[in-house]
Amino acid sequence: MSETDMNKQVDLSTIPISPNGKEEADAVDDGKPVTVFHDKDNFNVKHPLQNKWTLWFTKPPSGKGDNWNDLLKEVITFDSVEEFWGVYNNVAAVSELALKSDYHLFKAGVRPEWEDPQNKHGGKWSYQYKEKRNVDVDRLWLQVMMSAIGETLEDEDDGEVMGVVVNVRKAFYRIGVWTRTIGKSIPGRGDGDVAGGKGRTNAQHHHKPRVDSCSSSQP
Repeated sequence: MSETDMNKQVDLSTIPISPNGKEEADAVDDGKPVTVFHDKDNFNVKHPLQNKWTLWFTKPPSGKGDNWNDLLKEVITFDSVEEFWGVYNNVAAVSELALKSDYHLFKAGVRPEWEDPQNKHGGKWSYQYKEKRNVDVDRLWLQVMMSAIGETLEDEDDGEVMGVVVNVRKAFYRIGVWTRTIGKSIPGRGDGDVAGGKGRTNAQHHHKPRVDSCSSSQP
């Protein structure tokens, strides 16, 4: 493997679905592995991301007048590909979460709330999957997270994507992309379809939120 440029953002398309063997990557370059996960000599090399990202978790409300801020928990902040996989492999899969739980992956310094100054003029593209048994939500969420941290949801230096979210509800899963500007289309994604499959896609202004549980602030 050639010497790694620590200042260059890694192309996430060259990274296998998981470094612990959930899915193997087939890509090779002149017979040599193309990812750090296939090269034991470079296993400790870090591939920096363009931005720092923070994972948040919303636990299900108890039904006793819970405050949104008490339900929303900051999990961890990371800034490298390797740290992302470390987080991903040590948190519960979306399919294992309780109803009314959410994961939020946002740029560091941005809270997953529409009151946040960086979100106040923004909106959300959401995609809803009603056939829960027929949806591989874990893989979809992984693909969306990788697209977000790999900065492939927008043009370079756009800075429009604030974060992504997945909601677990009784009748559906919903995956959303939060943008800095209301109505901002996602390059190459048409009307906001970032995960593929069949579902319902719509745009929503943060100041007119669709309430799922205890608070109008909830994504």
